[in-house]
Amino acid sequence: MKSSSLVELALSAQGCTQKELALHLRVSPAQISKWKKGEHISFEMSKKLSELAGLDDLDPDVVLLAGSKEDAKKWVQLIRYLADLSEDGAETGYNTAPLIEDLGDDNCYLFWNTFRVLQEMGVTIPRPFPKELEACIADDDEDEAIWDNEIASLIYDMFKSLTNVYGFYAAFVSDLVYDEELDLIDTPAWELDSELLSLAASKLDLDESKIPGFSRFKNKVKSEVAKMVTYLKERAFRAGIPLRAELMDLVFDSHDELGRTAEAYSLGFDQNRLHPDIYMNELLIGMRVIHQVLPALIKKLGMEDEFELDTSELRLG
Repeated sequence: MKSSSLVELALSAQGCTQKELALHLRVSPAQISKWKKGEHISFEMSKKLSELAGLDDLDPDVVLLAGSKEDAKKWVQLIRYLADLSEDGAETGYNTAPLIEDLGDDNCYLFWNTFRVLQEMGVTIPRPFPKELEACIADDDEDEAIWDNEIASLIYDMFKSLTNVYGFYAAFVSDLVYDEELDLIDTPAWELDSELLSLAASKLDLDESKIPGFSRFKNKVKSEVAKMVTYLKERAFRAGIPLRAELMDLVFDSHDELGRTAEAYSLGFDQNRLHPDIYMNELLIGMRVIHQVLPALIKKLGMEDEFELDTSELRLG
C-alpha cells in the first residue's frame, strides 16, 4: 500500500487536518508529511489509517483511481467478470494465471494492474462508474452495454490478448524465468511476468486518434520487454538450457499468432523441437572440445612437427 494514498483517504474520510490526524495516531505532524510524500509506513500504522479511511480491505490506490470506495468495488466486480469471460474463451490450453490467481484482496491487484496499463496507454478512467454498466455487474450476466462501452470492451480485448500472450509465456518462457540454475531473481528477466498485461495491450489494433498516447506506449513496452527477453536468452544460452521456441516472438508476434503457437504446443505438436540457437550452441561446444583435445592428440602421437593445416581444403569451391 502506498502511504500517500492512505494518508489522503484517511484525511478525507475523517475531515481533519494533518495535525489532527497526527494527534490521533500519536505521531508527529512531520511524520504525516513524510508518509504523504511516500515514505515507507509500518503495517500497524497502515492498518490504522485503513480503518480510519473505512477501506474495508480495499487497496487505497484502487480507491483513489476509482474516485470512491463504492466505485472501486464496482470496477473490481466488472474487471473480475471480464477476466472470467476472457479466460472461459481462451484456446491456448494454458490457464492465464494473472486472470484467475489474483494476488490481492478482493481482486484489487488485477484492478490496479489493469488501470495502470490503461493510464500508461493514455486512456482516461471515467468517474463516476458508468451507470450503463451497473446493471451488468448487478446481474452478473453478459450484456450489450459492456460491448457498447468503450473502456469495458477495451479491458475485455486486453484480457483476451493476455490469454494468448500468457499461453506462449507459459509454454516456452516461464520455466526459464523460474529455473533455479539461471537464478534470475533481481534481474531484468524477473520482471517479465509483471509486464505481460502491458505487452498484451500493446498488441491491440486501436484507433490512435482516440488514444493519442498508444503509439508511444506500444514502442516503450516492446523496447522494455525485448531487453528482458534478450537477457533471458543470453542467460539460457550460457547455461546450455534448450529453447523450445524463438522467445523474441513473444515481443513481435501478434497475440493471435502467439495463441496458435501455444495451442499447438499444448496439443503435443513440435514438443521435441529445439530452437536453432541450441544446435548452434552444440556446434560451438563441439568445436571448443576439438580445439582442446586435438593439440593433445597430435602431441601424443608425436606429430606436432609434421602436422600443418591446409586451409585451402576448407574453402568451398
